Amino acid sequence: MKKIGFIDYYLDEWHANNYPAMIRNGAFKDRMDVALAWEEIHPEGRKHIDQWCSEFKVAKAQSIEQVVEESDYIIVLSPDNSERHEDLADLPLKSGKPVYIDKPIAPSLAIAERIYAKAEKYNTPLMSSSALRFGSNLQKALKNEFAGERPSFVATLGDLPFHIYAIHQIEMVVVLLGTGAKRVMQFGSEYSKAMAIDYGDNRRAVIDLLPGQPFQLRATYGDGKLLTITDMDDIFVKFVEGMLQFFETGVSPVPVAETLEVAALIEAGSTALATPDIWVPLPKSSI
Repeated sequence: MKKIGFIDYYLDEWHANNYPAMIRNGAFKDRMDVALAWEEIHPEGRKHIDQWCSEFKVAKAQSIEQVVEESDYIIVLSPDNSERHEDLADLPLKSGKPVYIDKPIAPSLAIAERIYAKAEKYNTPLMSSSALRFGSNLQKALKNEFAGERPSFVATLGDLPFHIYAIHQIEMVVVLLGTGAKRVMQFGSEYSKAMAIDYGDNRRAVIDLLPGQPFQLRATYGDGKLLTITDMDDIFVKFVEGMLQFFETGVSPVPVAETLEVAALIEAGSTALATPDIWVPLPKSSI
């Protein structure tokens, strides 16, 4: 049984609390399991690591070094604090062992590029993605409606706040429209946000962030055709399968260029929040 190690900013969060069961009940349950976990801090009101490890039947690691040394595969979590990913992933990225970094990989393009550069330097397989990429209905659309052509316009819906949940909508936009976005603009109101994405050609997107809104997607393509996806119930099951397949093969199903595009859109979108109704250019990748 291959061992998966968790490295987290703090463990008592939704991803760490749900990944173990998804892994243990999924297609790879006879080949992999969550074996070790470590957290950097213990926020007030959250379960202590001792309680978390007891509840999820995972051994408590004393350090990141122990997780890296004793695990076959490494998951760097901290899904709500992506600013911690570069530091938390430093030793894992030097290990040569497959590493998954939770969404979003980084709050800026420059940090994302440094992370990938380190992985490349040490021949460490690396994957990062939103689970929304893996939903069955989106994957079916890529093989059917969008086979051989991209949609020209994508509109998505999802929850607030931007720095935590916009990644999910942005990931779907990049999957469908590809890379090469030129600029973004934030607009909306105090209690709802929206961001326009302009590619500078015939590709455009709008992401809406509304309180408590479940994820949805609409895309126009061809001669006035419309695809609507509202059922995304299997996104995490399919995502976990994709992540574990990556661990086993060492080959990420997510193109690096797309993950860097997502990071650039998050960076530009975060900047644009302070200057609504003004176009903000995307930073340009050096990779």
